[in-house]
Amino acid sequence: MSSIATGAVHHIALTVSDVQRSVTFYTTLLGFQVVAELPPKILMSNGSLILGVGSAPDPAQAPASDSFSENRIGLDHVSINVASRQELEQAAQLFDQNKVSRGQIKELGGFGIAVLAFRDPDNIQVELTSPIQ
Repeated sequence: MSSIATGAVHHIALTVSDVQRSVTFYTTLLGFQVVAELPPKILMSNGSLILGVGSAPDPAQAPASDSFSENRIGLDHVSINVASRQELEQAAQLFDQNKVSRGQIKELGGFGIAVLAFRDPDNIQVELTSPIQ
């Protein structure tokens, strides 16, 4: 075997500063449902993606007042599909109503998608992505 045949992403786990705040954010605004509590992590699902949030595995090694930066080695962003451009526009309104930091909807014609980037409570960049219609 010269390479491993891989499939879709099974789950994403994020280290966050306040687990309950993150659970509230992802369940309230993005429709995730809590499916398991495995302290210190909580697992949520939207039906196609499992998202885990938890505190630092070793708090003694966590930098004081740490916050996410896509400029460090590791995660840059998470991208989640939605069905349509209209859902991106509705999400933008919902984010505005809830004072969630977000960018503009951008069309990436070469990929056939439109993208709306926003920030979760720990400044982790998340995108909603829809087909261009």
